[in-house]
Amino acid sequence: MQVKSLSVQYSAEEIDQRVRFLAAQINSDYQDKPLVMICVLKGAFMFFSDLVKHVTVSPEVDFVRVASYGMGTSSTKTISFTKDVEISLQDKHVLLVEDVVDSGQTMQFLIAQMAARGAASLKVAALVDKHERREVAVQVDYAGFYVQEGFIVGYGLDYAERYRELPAIYVAEL
Repeated sequence: MQVKSLSVQYSAEEIDQRVRFLAAQINSDYQDKPLVMICVLKGAFMFFSDLVKHVTVSPEVDFVRVASYGMGTSSTKTISFTKDVEISLQDKHVLLVEDVVDSGQTMQFLIAQMAARGAASLKVAALVDKHERREVAVQVDYAGFYVQEGFIVGYGLDYAERYRELPAIYVAEL
């Protein structure tokens, strides 16, 4: 399937403002706490990079990669863990940074995996929260934007590994 058209959902300026707002909340919430920010690859890499630039609590950073979408537009509910964290999470506060939380399946898997490593607390930051598509109870503690419907690309979000480089978030007509 090919993308027929793209229309801007959130501009680069709107994204920047929202990222700065979320970073200020994170800075307030994690003062004097050992924070580990974990980027969920690949989709969250731009959001994560920009967010970390504005977080002033000196977090440790790490990366995980899970596969749950393949080349399609909806979750397969099959999650494979292809890259794990490399630093200890024991007694540290963990912030999972994701591109989109929709069904919640992937985030539920990651929360369970990180909790098993002895994290003092676990929270979720997501560029986009698609709460209406939730299949499992997962809370997004720091949500960039709420999207009701539509397939979005840009700012790290992809369709079949394309469109990640776009500076804004677009609704893709398929």
